[in-house]
Amino acid sequence: MTNPRPENGVVDLRVYHVVYEPSYKSIIFHHWTECNLKCRGCYCQREKLDFSLLPDWQLRLATNPPESPPEKLLSLPETLYLIEELAIERAIYIGIEPTLDPGFPALAKALKTQYQAYNILFTNGLVLPDISNIDEIIVSLKAITPELYREYTAADNRKALHNFRKIYETGKKLQAEITLIPGIIEADEVEKAAEFIASVNPAIPLRINGFISLNGVEYRAPSGEEVETAANLAKKHLNTVNYLSGEMSRVGDPPVRVY
Repeated sequence: MTNPRPENGVVDLRVYHVVYEPSYKSIIFHHWTECNLKCRGCYCQREKLDFSLLPDWQLRLATNPPESPPEKLLSLPETLYLIEELAIERAIYIGIEPTLDPGFPALAKALKTQYQAYNILFTNGLVLPDISNIDEIIVSLKAITPELYREYTAADNRKALHNFRKIYETGKKLQAEITLIPGIIEADEVEKAAEFIASVNPAIPLRINGFISLNGVEYRAPSGEEVETAANLAKKHLNTVNYLSGEMSRVGDPPVRVY
C-alpha cells in the first residue's frame, strides 16, 4: 500500500470513477484498491462503471470478462475540481473497499468541510480508518458462519464482526447488508446475519441484495420470491429489513457520469 502522505505532501487518492445523482443531490466516489477479500462473486472485478449508468447492467455482468485496472486515478484536487459546481447533500464512498484508500479520510473531510455533506461509507468492515467525518456506515457482512465466509471470501470474519460492534459503539448510524446467493449464502445464512445484528441492536436496519449472475461464476441469481423469503426470515429478528433484486426497477432521475 502506498504512503498516505508522500514526501511532496500530496494526499494519495485512489478514486477512478465519479457519478452524480441529481434526484438525491448525491455524489458517488468509486475507489480502486487491492481488496482484503477475494469474494467469488465480486461485481467490481467485472464492471468498473456504476450500475446506475448502464441500462443493460445485468447482461454486462453476465457476459463481461474480468476488468483491468483503471488507467487513471484522480488526485484529491482533481476530484474536488470536478464536483465544485454541483449541489451536494450526500457523498457516498464505494468500490473496491474504500477504507483501503489512504486518501479516503481526506476526501471525506473535504466533502464535510466544503459541502457539509452527509457522508456514507460502504465497507466490508475489516479495516476501520479515520471515520470522524463519516455520518453513516453500511457494512457488507458477506456471511456469519466462519466456514461459509472463508469459502466465499478466502478470509476470516472475526475482525469484521468485531468492527461491526465497534462501529455501533461509536454512535454512528449503522446499517448492514448481505447478498443472497443460492448455492452458498442461502436464506438460513441471511437469518443468521439478522440474529447477529439483533444481538448488537435489533433496530439496526438490514438490506438483502439478490445476487446478480456473473460470467464464469457458478452461482445463479435468486428470484424475487426467494429474496422476499429470506427477508421474511430476517424480519423475525430485526425491526427494519429491506431487499433488492434484479427484478426491481430504478427510481429517480438518470444519474450523470462526472468522471
